[in-house]
Amino acid sequence: MAVKQGWGRVAAFAAMTVIGFFPPALQSAEEPVKGEDGKYMTSEGAPTYHVGSDSTVDWYTYSGYRRYHADCHTCHGPDGQGSSYAPALANSLKTLTYEQFMDVVVNGRQKVGVAENQVMPAFGNNQNVMCYIDDLYVYLKARADGAVPRGRPAKREDKSKIATQNEDSCLGRS
Repeated sequence: MAVKQGWGRVAAFAAMTVIGFFPPALQSAEEPVKGEDGKYMTSEGAPTYHVGSDSTVDWYTYSGYRRYHADCHTCHGPDGQGSSYAPALANSLKTLTYEQFMDVVVNGRQKVGVAENQVMPAFGNNQNVMCYIDDLYVYLKARADGAVPRGRPAKREDKSKIATQNEDSCLGRS
């Protein structure tokens, strides 16, 4: 069976996690570069956020906010602030690299000990998470860096046609 176009990146990442290869951290202090699909990337190729001088966020940061509150906030609390059940992802993304974030989301994580019992399920087969994994990352990274405040972003860039096509392809709608 062929891997869907949108899932190719996930399959490649899963292979990297199996062999233990993680490149160095990809976030940089440089100005992000905007691609044809409206996604901002670091010079190293990692997805990142962009907040304009008027507080307008890029489409993917806005989408990440929406996706986070659809799939993640039940455990991790509103705006990535954590809960008694799961850690604050806005704090975790201060130190987690993009690759480490992907590893946890794709493969899950379990920490069991005398003082704690935390289980993060694997979402590698969940299209509602994996088709928006970059969106989730950039939103949480923006929260971690203090680039966006709590709550729904008031202003956002428009969604590009290519972003819509990529979403439809990943979700099997085209």
